[in-house]
Amino acid sequence: MSTRRRRLATIAAGAAIAPLITVVLPAGTASAHGYVNSPPSRQAQCAAGTVPCGAIKYEPQSVEGPKGLRSCNGGVGRFAELNDDSKGWRATSVGKTVTFNWTFTARHRTANYEYFLGGRKLATFDGGNQQPPANVSHQVNLGNVSGRQKVLAIWNIGDTANAFYACIDLQVR
Repeated sequence: MSTRRRRLATIAAGAAIAPLITVVLPAGTASAHGYVNSPPSRQAQCAAGTVPCGAIKYEPQSVEGPKGLRSCNGGVGRFAELNDDSKGWRATSVGKTVTFNWTFTARHRTANYEYFLGGRKLATFDGGNQQPPANVSHQVNLGNVSGRQKVLAIWNIGDTANAFYACIDLQVR
């Protein structure tokens, strides 16, 4: 067989196999968006294996829902366990002021970040409708609370109607 024929046979075999490989190989998970990684949010605890969880373990950055919600799962049914306060979430011991650190895997333009405690807004940070760096930190004063508390952190996207949600369990001294 000549070199030219072998080359054509190899190309033809590759073209025939390519569609099969696309169907047989598993698709990867989408790498998108962001969450609070410190103190560890509920989805960060799932990703680390601190608390046994379902699908959120593999995509902690994906708790995305319409703006204006006040739920830990952002209205996403398959992440409903993030709303379960009895699941055994570990509370991080903190003082009256806490630094929340966001990690982003896709950096959307940002309208703002909001922090809530017991339905009361604690703080808002303007995002300037700019794309954030890969990591963003905010220092938030919790006020006169003590004991076990749950903070809801929201990243409101500037170029969509959606936001990203994260609940963080704290033990305030």
